[in-house]
Amino acid sequence: MQIEFVLLVLSLLFFASILAGKAGSRFGVPALLLFLGVGMIFGSDGLGIRFDNNAVAQMVGTVALSAILFSGGLDTKIADIKPVFGPGVTLATAGVLLTAVSTGVVLYFALDHRLGMGLMLCLLLASTMSSTDSASVFSILRGKGLRLKHNLRPTLELESGANDPMAYVMVLTFISLVQQGGTPNWWSALGMLAVQLTVGTVAGWLFGKALVWIVNRINIDNVALYPILVLAGSFFVFAATFYMKGNSFLAVYIAGLVLGNSKFVHRRSTRNFFDGITWLAQLSMFLTLGLLVNPSELKTVLLPGLIVSFVMIFVTRPLAVFLSMVPFRQYTFKDRLFVSWVGLRGAVPIIFAITCRAAGVPHSNLMFNIVFLCTLVSLVVQGTTLPLMAKWLGVSEPPEENPRTASSEFDIDFPEEIKSVSTEVEITASMLEHGVHLMDLRLPSQTLAIMVKRGESYFVPTGKTVLQEGDRLMVLSDNQEALDNTLCHLATEEVAPAATPRKWYSIFFDDSEE
Repeated sequence: MQIEFVLLVLSLLFFASILAGKAGSRFGVPALLLFLGVGMIFGSDGLGIRFDNNAVAQMVGTVALSAILFSGGLDTKIADIKPVFGPGVTLATAGVLLTAVSTGVVLYFALDHRLGMGLMLCLLLASTMSSTDSASVFSILRGKGLRLKHNLRPTLELESGANDPMAYVMVLTFISLVQQGGTPNWWSALGMLAVQLTVGTVAGWLFGKALVWIVNRINIDNVALYPILVLAGSFFVFAATFYMKGNSFLAVYIAGLVLGNSKFVHRRSTRNFFDGITWLAQLSMFLTLGLLVNPSELKTVLLPGLIVSFVMIFVTRPLAVFLSMVPFRQYTFKDRLFVSWVGLRGAVPIIFAITCRAAGVPHSNLMFNIVFLCTLVSLVVQGTTLPLMAKWLGVSEPPEENPRTASSEFDIDFPEEIKSVSTEVEITASMLEHGVHLMDLRLPSQTLAIMVKRGESYFVPTGKTVLQEGDRLMVLSDNQEALDNTLCHLATEEVAPAATPRKWYSIFFDDSEE
């Protein structure tokens, strides 16, 4: 196959996925679901691209997942997860175990007569889908900008970032039991789990500290290489932990967590770089998995797949969440219902199902198709309804009046050491009622107007600068509360009969946090 043809096909796939994601965001459809859909449309049952290489799919999924987990840790503040460390870790361990065991038992009694898989294979199938998918959770929660009460967001992100090791160990354990037969050696499985978690945690922390030290002390003339250095470091953490017999998924997440909560040079450019890498990883992973499946085969598992999805969404996931969170009184009944609903399936279950295929497990093709169908159902049913469910349960907060996002008019980055807050202000008629000069705005002390955008032109203002309606003013202030009060007061002054209020300014923090 010519390389030009491969590049042409890849570019078309990426273009189609990006356009689909843009269109789907208007209707609340998760982009990851659309990436899967594009892969299926271009696949063997669609436009005819034949892809059936399990090894390549597993490699793409593993590399992509390592980048996603590292980026998730990089964007997570330890101060946010400290209050939820107990429930998050409990959900990531006991919650996964309870989900897998209860789902496997239910499937054995409900579907064994139809599938003929036996108890061990049912437990293996349930284990592949027992963890909450980090790519789906990070993408949907952050992409939709949900503001959740009672520390629900850090709880869910900690669970999804840390629960893959438990599911991975269970998948390996049940694969071994299926292949060897005989009585399960649960003590051996618990020992493997303990080693994986311990080594993964320690390795992730040590490698994360080492990465911080290297980045801060190495002197690279070309600053564009710093984010690439960090990316290489994340892959090293993942691979080295594997050879240390630890859990690579946990290690790379913790390494990202350590780096993201440390001071290191070129922090902003590194985080922006990983934002792009995360989306590239998600797009590549879900496209590849979409190409791998044959939609015509899903019809044969439609009924069992829907039964498994129903059991996990409405029975076993809520049961595992409620039992796991019994010791944690800070969560209300509605909080626990919402946590139950965010049991999103995604790429990780499919990758685990590919692992079963590669190991030659009996009925592995059947299991793969069931897992893929359950992932589709989860993204459609749960992924598209998260904002609505949060609103119904009363666990969401209204969007911030001053969203902390990158400025749309002033593409300026401040070093993170500067604690002042940059604010973009749109000049309205009411602001000019008491004078058209900049000094007439009566901005509070410790506030500096640093730039004006008028049309397509930018200039640095002085106190005597004449402002016009529609100008955009960039302000830097150490007293955010006083500035907010001043601007809100100016905005609410009436200059004419009541006009429809509109959003006229946004707050921008230098670290672009949600």
